[in-house]
Amino acid sequence: MASDEGGDIIIQSVGAIDDIAPADWDRIACPDPTCANPFVRHAFLSALEQSRSVCAEAGWDPHHLVAMQGDNLLGAIPVYAKGNSQGEYVFDHHWADAYHRAGGRYYPKLLCAVPFTPATGPRLLSPNPEIRRALAHGLSQMADKFSVSSAHVNYIEDGDRDDLLEAGFLHRIGEQYHWFNDSYESFDDFLAALSSRKRKAIRRERREAIKDVEIKHHRGDEITEQHWDAFWRFYQDTGARKWGTPYLTRSFFSQIAETMGEDLLLICAESNGRTIAGALNFIGGDALYGRYWGCVEDVPFLHFEICYYQAIDFAIAAKLSRVEAGAQGDHKIARGYQPVATHSAHYLADPSFRMAIQNYLESERDHTNMELKALESFMPFRKTSNDKSDRNDDPS
Repeated sequence: MASDEGGDIIIQSVGAIDDIAPADWDRIACPDPTCANPFVRHAFLSALEQSRSVCAEAGWDPHHLVAMQGDNLLGAIPVYAKGNSQGEYVFDHHWADAYHRAGGRYYPKLLCAVPFTPATGPRLLSPNPEIRRALAHGLSQMADKFSVSSAHVNYIEDGDRDDLLEAGFLHRIGEQYHWFNDSYESFDDFLAALSSRKRKAIRRERREAIKDVEIKHHRGDEITEQHWDAFWRFYQDTGARKWGTPYLTRSFFSQIAETMGEDLLLICAESNGRTIAGALNFIGGDALYGRYWGCVEDVPFLHFEICYYQAIDFAIAAKLSRVEAGAQGDHKIARGYQPVATHSAHYLADPSFRMAIQNYLESERDHTNMELKALESFMPFRKTSNDKSDRNDDPS
């Protein structure tokens, strides 16, 4: 790629995030601190690799694509060669099965994403539109050069989507549930926007959840290694039940505490002096991202309290615009979390397979859009200020 200033621009891959200086990576990944996404920061990606949560043995072999002009980093995308489809949250297992049945080899594939993190954010990391387009084309060319079946970019923003589609990627839509702060002054202010029945249900759930437990918030230096030891037990239990093997190693949590402590919110539940449950959240820009949860005792509604209601409480107090509660879970709708579309982009090297996936995605997009529209009808908010269900409201 030629440039009139400073020599040619070279698109190449590097085998580790630490091959790039943290300041250089963050300069192109987070050029605007007010909308910084914590998961594309060097500290987060480095913690994944240094803790061996992300490595070739774990099915995530780093091959980050960078745009260089001499020693100057102009752009980058986090890329991994994947030997499976675990930890991605944009499910293509049935694509892999179909490709294998047709006699092809689906794995390894290339994935541009933040490992184990279903949160929308920038993927083509550069403030320069020309560099972003070059990176999009560079990823498809990388797939062709390595003779892999495909390249995928998960949880993309609108601007990245346009560049990727122009580079020959196919568009896919998914769904998540986010809570949006309508300038609420308190949790009760939020509850007032709900129908009477939903409001009473949430109040009842909160009472039950905290009847015999104490909820505590921890930030920065307040989070000790003892907290992480307890949380690690919670995380292992959840991971073992959901995925069979937890994705993250214990050292990952200690490392992010050291390098990203002020971006963390650890919400814990204590009973009889013992920590029995916890949820880890990341704070980035004007959003709170709920990430990991676990418990060692089953308490009715405690999951909703720690993961959803406490997150709303914190977002309101911190004047954050939204809470992103992770992947899946239409049960979040009754708790005030709204269905939103998520987007991914997919490059399929084989023309016949690409055509089949393109036809599938067209149908899937129609279905997902209809489902998102239908889900909106289940939102718990009052339809009008004169909603009959709110007359003579019982505050219980």
